[in-house]
Amino acid sequence: MDRIRIRGGNRLTGTIPISGAKNAALPLMIVSLLTPGTLTLSNVPRLADVRLLQRILQNHGIDITVAGKRVGQHPMMGDVMHLSAKDIVDTTAPYDLVSKMRASFWVLGPLLARCGEAKVSLPGGCAIGTRPVDMHLMAMEKLGADIAIENGYVLASAKKGLKGAHIVFDKVSVGATHAALMAAVLADGDTIIENAASEPEIGDVAECLVKMGAKIEGIHTATLKVKGVTSLRGCEHSVIPDRIETGTYAMCVGMTGGDVLLKDANASHLGAVIDVMQRAGVSVEIKNDGIRIHRNGAALEPVRVDTEPFPGFPTDCQAQLMAMMTMASGTSIIRETIFENRFMHVQELARLGSDIHLHGDTAEVRGVKKLTGAPVMATDLRASVSLVIAGLAAEGETMINRVYHLDRGFETLEDKLQACGADVSRISG
Repeated sequence: MDRIRIRGGNRLTGTIPISGAKNAALPLMIVSLLTPGTLTLSNVPRLADVRLLQRILQNHGIDITVAGKRVGQHPMMGDVMHLSAKDIVDTTAPYDLVSKMRASFWVLGPLLARCGEAKVSLPGGCAIGTRPVDMHLMAMEKLGADIAIENGYVLASAKKGLKGAHIVFDKVSVGATHAALMAAVLADGDTIIENAASEPEIGDVAECLVKMGAKIEGIHTATLKVKGVTSLRGCEHSVIPDRIETGTYAMCVGMTGGDVLLKDANASHLGAVIDVMQRAGVSVEIKNDGIRIHRNGAALEPVRVDTEPFPGFPTDCQAQLMAMMTMASGTSIIRETIFENRFMHVQELARLGSDIHLHGDTAEVRGVKKLTGAPVMATDLRASVSLVIAGLAAEGETMINRVYHLDRGFETLEDKLQACGADVSRISG
């Protein structure tokens, strides 16, 4: 099993190209189930989760090809992927595949909308707390589907097709919004989705659906209005830059000091993160070709942050912020409001010498003068990269085990950090 070794203490200087957003690429791939035409996606990140979703979609009969590299193409640019679902041969998403990645559950809506039936295993994914699918199922029932759960599978049927409906979510859910939107575009009649999540990744999926012929109003807002159409066509679409990867590398630079351009990053997707970085004493400069992050010797200032749905501070950056605040000049307060078990990185950060105290959903992070390298273990995707951030500033050597979590969401992480001066290497086996 691979490990990552970090020898801390180096400042980061240079350019890091930002990959396509994992959280947009996965639902965009699933959108291909809605059309017999070919969906061509560019800037698709090379991640373990993308490869797994390819297997799941191929199980349904989707033909997927990935274009080869072109002369002069940057080695860290994403893939071009062609997905063609001319014939869906199987409407079952089996446990052995779906249990490995929660987002694969989202095939439920497109399969129902196009085929009138679906059998989808209840999901798995990161162990960061219960994330029930009740809102997904409520949305499908509102659209006219019959739902049953048997032996760990959701059995859904809409033999006469889905019907437009008024869907009101009792709380904001990215997954449920994706599910409702992808099902509603082929439903008969009008659908209104209220209290919808407004994350940029949902907007990216909606804009792709419009290119395919869907009729959607209110994109990037909390109320989506969908006029159902009878069919969708293929199209070409580029995946947006990954705002979580952007925030992660920004915090790497904030932790170590240095000067790095996060190339192709979209500042409009990162307002809350930029605000927190600036409050912590890190310089953030929005450029035409990305975001420049700069910190020169000045101490990090403590911050108080609550995670919130977009446009608030993202839960997917919480662990990274906590790692950066372990060396701030005071006590930071970080409250996690989205997932109840998302503090599993705290014990591993403690092995490096951090001083963090948990009080229910709140972490009190008391800044220390130094961290010291140690062997640590990744517990989930975002927790694993928090250990990288801490290791970059720790004295001595940090060895991170279970890095398959990192490979799920960060493309060529060690290469990008090495290019900016970090002493980071992957040890295979």
